[in-house]
Amino acid sequence: MVTITQVAEQKIRELMAEEKDVVGLRVYVRGGGCNGYQYGMAFESKMAEDDTVIEMGDVKVIMDSQSAPLLQGAEVDYVDSVQGSGFSIKNPQAKTTCGCGSSFSA
Repeated sequence: MVTITQVAEQKIRELMAEEKDVVGLRVYVRGGGCNGYQYGMAFESKMAEDDTVIEMGDVKVIMDSQSAPLLQGAEVDYVDSVQGSGFSIKNPQAKTTCGCGSSFSA
């Protein structure tokens, strides 16, 4: 389903330690952006019955039932460079992506 690099896993773990009542990181897709779909991430304090949960050690990645199919095969990474730092998603289902990498079309 979705994979998480070791760098991203460590960063998620660090950020979760700073939050209260967090059960995992929700990765989702919404309509919008310059190419039709837009990625989003947020720490989650609860899960829904129809959520898909991927566990990497003590880190849980949570996806809702509508986002999971669009994220099939995607990789979550954390990049720290001169241009900035943050999470990135490499999605093999994305036919086109925008320049900033935050939106795609499938």
